[in-house]
Amino acid sequence: VQLQASGGGLVQAGGFLRLSCVVSGTTFPIYKMDWYRQAPEKQREWVASVTIEGTTNYADSVKGRFTISRDNAKTTMYLQMNNMNSEDTAVYLCHLRNINWAHYWGQGTQVTVSS
Repeated sequence: VQLQASGGGLVQAGGFLRLSCVVSGTTFPIYKMDWYRQAPEKQREWVASVTIEGTTNYADSVKGRFTISRDNAKTTMYLQMNNMNSEDTAVYLCHLRNINWAHYWGQGTQVTVSS
């Protein structure tokens, strides 16, 4: 299973970015997909998730600003990030858990918010 994240970059505070995560090589149905982020010298932080039923959840720090979604084929996950601030600067990683509970990580995409 491979997860390829993209869409990161440099954005000014108050701006927006849209991240994508393309999934390939799955042999079991996906149970849930997540976005995590890791800032320098900080622990990895869960950002948002979307389940097989389409249920979404968000960390309090991004609620109301970020939106997680996926395409109908469930092979691509997105993270729309609006009204960004410096606290959003991090490497963003996509994560997948399938129905037999195996899980996989993507390689991450760098997001930098300038103030």
